[in-house]
Amino acid sequence: MSLKAFHVLFIAVSILLAFGFAFWELKLYAEQRGWMELGFGLGSFVSGVGLIVYGRYVLKKLKHISYL
Repeated sequence: MSLKAFHVLFIAVSILLAFGFAFWELKLYAEQRGWMELGFGLGSFVSGVGLIVYGRYVLKKLKHISYL
């Protein structure tokens, strides 16, 4: 597995983790109305969007390098 393939896989897993945590925290906020849950949920959502932007940047930058 090349460094590019590992990087793309790691970014994809990180995006799923960020959005999963955001969903979980926002669900807790809907039930408990705690401000920490809202902050963590929104922060994780913003991190997930940032990881998507970063992932697109990396794919464009490394398009000439193979996955093998």
